[in-house]
Amino acid sequence: MTHGAARREDESGGFAEPPDDGLREGRPLWRQRDFGIFWAAQTLSVLGDSFALIALPLLVLEATESLARMGLLTAVGGAAAVVAAVFAGAVVDRVDRRRLLIACDLLRMGLYGAVPLVWLFGPQIWLLYVVLPLCEAVGMLFAVGYVTVVRGLVGTERLTEANGRLNATAAAAGVLGPLCAGLVAAWSGPAAAVGVDAASFGVSATCLFFVRFRRRTPDEQPGERTGLWRDLRTGIAFLHGHRVLRSLTALLFVFSFLTLGIHDLVIYHLGHDLGHDDGTVGTVMAAGALGTVTGALLAARIRRRLGFGPTWTGSVAGCGLAFAGLGWARDVPVVAALSAAFLACAAVGGTCSMSLRQEVTPEHLLGRVTSAFWTLHYAAAPIGAAVLTWAAEVRGTTPVALAAGGACVLLAVAALFTPVRGAGRTVSR
Repeated sequence: MTHGAARREDESGGFAEPPDDGLREGRPLWRQRDFGIFWAAQTLSVLGDSFALIALPLLVLEATESLARMGLLTAVGGAAAVVAAVFAGAVVDRVDRRRLLIACDLLRMGLYGAVPLVWLFGPQIWLLYVVLPLCEAVGMLFAVGYVTVVRGLVGTERLTEANGRLNATAAAAGVLGPLCAGLVAAWSGPAAAVGVDAASFGVSATCLFFVRFRRRTPDEQPGERTGLWRDLRTGIAFLHGHRVLRSLTALLFVFSFLTLGIHDLVIYHLGHDLGHDDGTVGTVMAAGALGTVTGALLAARIRRRLGFGPTWTGSVAGCGLAFAGLGWARDVPVVAALSAAFLACAAVGGTCSMSLRQEVTPEHLLGRVTSAFWTLHYAAAPIGAAVLTWAAEVRGTTPVALAAGGACVLLAVAALFTPVRGAGRTVSR
């Protein structure tokens, strides 16, 4: 990356940088120094985090043999993320984002690192109900900050491409992560896999220390400090005033309610219904994550060709069809293929919706708008995860997966009667 002037450290510790020559010259994203380091940090973080995605449910299942307890853990973690989302935007808009991201990684390293240490003296399920909510809350702060810095690293024109690459490499790490998590859990126990997760956050924090984020200009700085609820209302007001974002937020509210518990459902289906071991669970989750890689890499191209509306609506319909089929699948390869299809469609839709929000939101509101969006988006998701897993334990995975998948398809049909349908092509690549 070429810089025409020396960097300056601002009062909050961030660095001001002149416009990047690589962006003006169309230099590939992987050759841009700061984005490259940021990209690597996120990939490493997700590599370890994917261990927790498998290890924590396995810890609960190993100790309790209860899908409902797994779902409760997911619900508690999701609820903590929703609560954190209420104030995350106000924090992100008012502090140095680089320092915030590093602090979030270090906190999660310490929290997850406590699990394998305590497990040395025997299972303590209560600890998971403390650690996971705290990590999810800190993770929400990190996620909002992460969204707000991408535009400054790559520019508006390349947002969809950058988000697609970030999501794709994160998913690629997710291919290896669940596979390794299943193997580590089979050999050394799920607690050891959580320890690997903790180490990954330390590596991510180290990488972020070397990233130089663009300093916000005076007109991009937030105004005078206001109350928490006023900050949230500011973000909600922007979402409500944008026709597409208003409809998208309402649709995703329902979608997240229906799908947050899908990982628990797949793990339970493989382990309980089909009788496979932890290694098979990790292998299936890894194979399924290949779908995320594919979807994320194709998102920019599909959106450029079809426009936002058809791309997003089609991705939700695809998720529904794949979800409906999961409960019927009895062969491991079929479960893996349907998981991959679901995750591919989710990656396409998620990458497009994130990019659209980044493109249309003013810099000084980006944190609060992102926070409001995720608060509303995930408000009902923890309840949905608890209901989904409880219903699957009582009624079986087949009817529950069919009902949730069918509801997702109906949601895609409903989107055709909203402004999302007419949202066409944008300038983002």
